Amino acid sequence: MSTKFKGLVIAMLFTVLLAACSGNSGGSTAATSTGSSTADSGAPKDGGSLIIGVAADPVILNPLYAGDRVSLTIDQALYAPLFQVNNGKKTFYLAESLEPSADQLTYTLKLKKNLTWHDGQKLTADDVVFTINSILDEKQNSFLRAGFIINNKPVQVSKVDDLTVAFKLPQVSPAFEASLVQVSPIPKHIFEGETDLEKSSKNNNPVGSGPFKFKEYKTGEYVTLDRFDQYFGGKPHLDRVTYRIAKDANAANLALQNGEINVQYLDPRDVATIQATGNFDIQSYSEGRLAYLLFNEKSDTGVLAKKEVRQAIGYALNRQELIQTAYTSDQYADPAHSFETPDGLYQTNDVPTYDNDVEKAKQILAQQGISNLKLRMIVQSGNKVQEAVSLYVQQKLKEIGVDVELQNMDSTAFGQKFVDGKATDYELALSGYIMGYDPDAYRILFATGSSSNYTHYSNPQVDKLFEQGSGEGDTTKRAEIYKQLQTIIAEDAPIYPIAYTKTIVAISKNYGGLDQAVLKPVVIFEDLSKIYQKQ
Repeated sequence: MSTKFKGLVIAMLFTVLLAACSGNSGGSTAATSTGSSTADSGAPKDGGSLIIGVAADPVILNPLYAGDRVSLTIDQALYAPLFQVNNGKKTFYLAESLEPSADQLTYTLKLKKNLTWHDGQKLTADDVVFTINSILDEKQNSFLRAGFIINNKPVQVSKVDDLTVAFKLPQVSPAFEASLVQVSPIPKHIFEGETDLEKSSKNNNPVGSGPFKFKEYKTGEYVTLDRFDQYFGGKPHLDRVTYRIAKDANAANLALQNGEINVQYLDPRDVATIQATGNFDIQSYSEGRLAYLLFNEKSDTGVLAKKEVRQAIGYALNRQELIQTAYTSDQYADPAHSFETPDGLYQTNDVPTYDNDVEKAKQILAQQGISNLKLRMIVQSGNKVQEAVSLYVQQKLKEIGVDVELQNMDSTAFGQKFVDGKATDYELALSGYIMGYDPDAYRILFATGSSSNYTHYSNPQVDKLFEQGSGEGDTTKRAEIYKQLQTIIAEDAPIYPIAYTKTIVAISKNYGGLDQAVLKPVVIFEDLSKIYQKQ
């Protein structure tokens, strides 16, 4: 996603996924199977291929800018991270260790020996330093930059030797490791000298260090990766991984049942149909994801710039009805009030909420002198959740005298519109994000002018609290800061939190190694090298 979650934002996902950005750097996936066990039997086999269904074209194959779910998923196979965190425990990939100094102001990162890029060049500390400095370079517009600015001062990165990198912090920052976990290095020898990394043609033929290397991308059809035999984690079992672009959910489900797709996200409405085939393990797990209704405060009508109007829209809706409409049952979603997800530090759902009071909604609009209000809502065609929710929102707002025009567009166009900070031709959108365990990550969503602040929300008090929270070493004081932030943002209502959702994935029973690959928020699998095709 371009300038992003682009969000974790990530996360947005489109229901991109802005990206945030950033995958689950700390929470448990808590996978539960609604099919047969995924336990593997027998020795892994080599050879074969895997086809993963994705809902849109990737926005960019460069981990410094990828924030949508599709780009992040493909990048996970192309670019190896320094390390990952699950349930509070690190798994080292390119890095061998990460050690803080006694005063917590210097972190020393050691790389593993004999690391190589897909083109055979050595991966060294120079690449890590180049990557971090590129992130810090304001001209390069990476959404990751905010995580390396502490109290308005940048983290300083330097090479100690070919395998060692030192990070010097301007002050103690409990969020630093949560920022570093999002980084997958890019090759210095490829990108050095490029004036605009995001728009560089080098992204069209990416050179990474992950278990699979780029082969081909055909817009609207597929992205194909081949096995990288020199992968530091061991030669992958599969020969090839293909990401098939299937923008229509019904067509994707048919392809899944016909064996043309082997792995795919499922809408809750489709679980019973896919499960009945007996050919798939169906995993549902928490991604630490918030589904929400976004209010675009900078639309050309300007009507949502008033928090009272945003609150009125919230009062017109019923969160429980929304969950039933979107996810068919509360089995796949829990009611959300806070912008922070339950897997995060200091999260509380005990915050102000605007919900299920139609008369209150009408009263607020009358007090604001607003009548015959017209709003535009962008909707991702073929996304069953978005389509169902948009019709519900349209119906409920009509009850308070607000007319909602639904603007349907394909997933690629929706994603581009959503992350376009200059888009003023809509007021409402349904989206979601996954931000990881440290609440400092949410700064890119809600701080004034931040890269993934798609609502265009601005509150100086919120900006100040985010700055204080990022550098507060006292756990008790830090907890109070983020609880205050959750209260203020809930009161201001820049978004309408709907639910903390679970993700459902169907995986063909023809594949093993799933436990070792590790189910992961946003990207499905943490390490595709471990998956093999049963023979």
